[in-house]
Amino acid sequence: MENNAMHDFDDYIRQGEPSRKEKAQIWQTAIGLQDVDGLKPSAYLLETAAKNIEGDITFDEVNKRIDTYYKSATIRNAENDDRTEEADKVSARIAEILSEKTFSFSPAEFIGIHRRLFRGIYKFAGKIRDYNITKNEWVLDGETVLYASADMLRETLEYDFKEEKNFIYEGLSTQQIIEHLAHFVAYLWQIHIFGEGNTRTTAVFLIKFLRKLGFKNADNTVFARHSWYFRNALVRANYEDLSRGIHKTNIFLIRFLENTLLGGTNELKNRTMHIHFKEQDLQMHSDLKIKNENLKEAGQKEEKLGIKLGIKLGANEIEIIELINKNPLITIPDMSDNLKITETAVENNLAKLKKKGIIERIGARKNGSWKIISIKN
Repeated sequence: MENNAMHDFDDYIRQGEPSRKEKAQIWQTAIGLQDVDGLKPSAYLLETAAKNIEGDITFDEVNKRIDTYYKSATIRNAENDDRTEEADKVSARIAEILSEKTFSFSPAEFIGIHRRLFRGIYKFAGKIRDYNITKNEWVLDGETVLYASADMLRETLEYDFKEEKNFIYEGLSTQQIIEHLAHFVAYLWQIHIFGEGNTRTTAVFLIKFLRKLGFKNADNTVFARHSWYFRNALVRANYEDLSRGIHKTNIFLIRFLENTLLGGTNELKNRTMHIHFKEQDLQMHSDLKIKNENLKEAGQKEEKLGIKLGIKLGANEIEIIELINKNPLITIPDMSDNLKITETAVENNLAKLKKKGIIERIGARKNGSWKIISIKN
């Protein structure tokens, strides 16, 4: 689902003027996140946002104008109901928060974001829910994720933050970092400490957290254009029914984050996440056919290479040797792109080749090169 309001800011982004471009992207994200709950902003909000982008009014003035707009009794009509008011006010507040260069990785920050977004809209803004919840999900064919129990919410939240604070990112590839972040945000969302507004709060917190981690060039318009996908990906990361062969999976979140952080081109379609989506099976068979053809070709290569080495090699190991032979300076991300496997899988295959005494690394991790040491022509 893509919000048509996104197009209202494309001109600002294309113009390339840094300050306007940044604000336009922030507003796109803020408005796009309302799609999570099927909300659409008013024309007045879009006009007000444009004035902010152009530098005519500040965020304080934006919020005052929106508040004044909805205090007028004449504004109320069929097109401007309570949910439109929520969309406008929350959009403006998200834009303001994302424009701020401040952040604290803590439960207090997470709860504070919810309070700022929904004050005056929800009576429980910034308050941890004291009741258990269920939510019927389309992507689960009407089933619900099992959310954390109300009497354990604060302890669970604090535990997850503590675990993440103690996590060490040093030495991880970008792909491994993305996989870990998918794991973290899935658990954070599943706690669902708020009665409503949990996904929008999680999204804003995650965007701020990614900045803290140094992903300053992250494409947050992925949140803007695919916020409903983001929510469904969180659902699929937290639902399983082993009796029906349904397993929870982070793959959809990983695809989302790859597009956000790496400029990936993964297709983000909601229907692919439905638990009864059958085209996955068709694609799997298609992929398997291609893989079998590749394995047959790789088997022929292995036979020739095996004569030289006297060591059994896997198909990916053979491809890695060929890539290194062509370009000793090749990087792990480049190998990953060529082989269509994750960087983690590349690193595992490199470790096997090192152990077998076939390759070695010369020089530093960033500026070094690969050397094939056991193949004779």
